[in-house]
Amino acid sequence: MNEHLKIFITSPVEPEHVERIRSVGGNAVTVIYEPDLLPPTRYVADHKGVEGFVRTDNQEERWRAHLASAHILWDFPAAIRDSTDNNLIPSLRWVQTTSSGVGQLVANLGLQDPDILVTTARGIHAQPLAEFTLLALLIHFKGLQHLEQEQRQHAWARYCGDGLAGKTIAVIGAGGVGRRILTTAGAFGMRTVALNRAGSSKTAVDLGIDAVFTHDQQYAMLKEADALVLCLPHTPESEGMIDGAALAALKPGGVLVNVARGAVVDEVALVAALQSGQIGFAALDVFAVEPLLSDSPLWDMSNVLISPHSASTVAAENTRITDIFCHNLQCFVDDRFCDMQNMLDKDRMY
Repeated sequence: MNEHLKIFITSPVEPEHVERIRSVGGNAVTVIYEPDLLPPTRYVADHKGVEGFVRTDNQEERWRAHLASAHILWDFPAAIRDSTDNNLIPSLRWVQTTSSGVGQLVANLGLQDPDILVTTARGIHAQPLAEFTLLALLIHFKGLQHLEQEQRQHAWARYCGDGLAGKTIAVIGAGGVGRRILTTAGAFGMRTVALNRAGSSKTAVDLGIDAVFTHDQQYAMLKEADALVLCLPHTPESEGMIDGAALAALKPGGVLVNVARGAVVDEVALVAALQSGQIGFAALDVFAVEPLLSDSPLWDMSNVLISPHSASTVAAENTRITDIFCHNLQCFVDDRFCDMQNMLDKDRMY
């Protein structure tokens, strides 16, 4: 590629990762990284930064000038919310996002144009989310709350606990995250099953699990499940998919883990199922409204673990995203677009 490319870093990232990006592009690339244009971070791998950050007039002028000349963006600029703002980035050719489920955002921004490439962070969250899921299963089936209560009371009373081996874990959304969860659960002796996406022909052998259910067999799968894990993207088809009827179909007293999107679950029905004991324990990383409203009954339920949409965030996150970006940047510079990783399928938008 003879064209000189300009990369603009539009969300917070550690300086050492910026230097790695610069080392890949060489003379073919200019990397613009101006930390004062980005909000201060609250924690490692914070891609949004503190709430209420406002640029000065001078900073805003520089920000818009960089957007106007950028060919490549590290992340979607937070200030751009819809397609009416697209004239701010007229030269845009590629965006590397810092998250996975960006289909709806791409649609909102009007970036369906096939000439604008979008690559995602798909895959980097699989291990952290698998660990969060196993944390939830062990908390419930190994009786952590019982042990904590006994310890607080200085009580020594032997008891019979439970375990994971022989239990059935069902996953809806058997992509990279779902498969990692199933593999990890299988290592604990759990029976692993998943729901195929509508139209998919993948078999249990293809996925490396014990059984696959077709889309119209959802309730048959739920009836077998001691634990249900949600990893599917938010689409019009998945919105409200886990409603009262779906929760009632699960084995009584089982576990629900949601690391997908809050809109996939009917929260009112979930609260009722938790209160009745139909759901014995829920580990929730996502909610219909975020932050979770202060008056939500979920806060005070002893059989609920609340994570502030942080189960996937670990200290190595930006290292892994930078690995993807550097690989993709080299491909982009070399005109090897077909070798770029995590290309968003704009026909399916996830």
